[in-house]
Amino acid sequence: MKRLIPIFAALFLLNSCGIYSFSGTSIQPDVNTITINFFEYRALRVNPSLSNDLTEAIKNQFRRMTRLEQVDLDGDMEMSGQITGYDITPAAVTADEVAARNKLTITVKVQFSDKKHPEEDFDKSFSAYAEYDSTSTIDAVESSLCAEIIEKLVEDIFNAAVAQW
Repeated sequence: MKRLIPIFAALFLLNSCGIYSFSGTSIQPDVNTITINFFEYRALRVNPSLSNDLTEAIKNQFRRMTRLEQVDLDGDMEMSGQITGYDITPAAVTADEVAARNKLTITVKVQFSDKKHPEEDFDKSFSAYAEYDSTSTIDAVESSLCAEIIEKLVEDIFNAAVAQW
């Protein structure tokens, strides 16, 4: 019984704060809704499905990891953004000065506001990349690379918005 007292005390303290959860989020108790707007595509190189894929991935992350209800307008929290970069650069060069590996980098500018707690607002860029062998064409690997990069971006954006890590 003596071993259970510290466990119950810790659970009580975590629960009494009201803002932390076991999913790692720290959403204030008076925040109940979020509006996640469509992330516009503004990069020079075109990827027609990236905006929709990123927007849906962010919505799914909030649906899975928070108690927030997603609403179309006037949420307690609001997120919007633009895909500002979609770039392919050499990641490793051979002795013959030929790219051995290439890197796809996606950059997203995110605006986040918490109407009830404006000190949590931010406007910043997130960037993530994935490498691929230069013997492959971007067309052959693009969808798998984008899925990998979106996963990284969503985690970073989610953590900045509601995990404050």
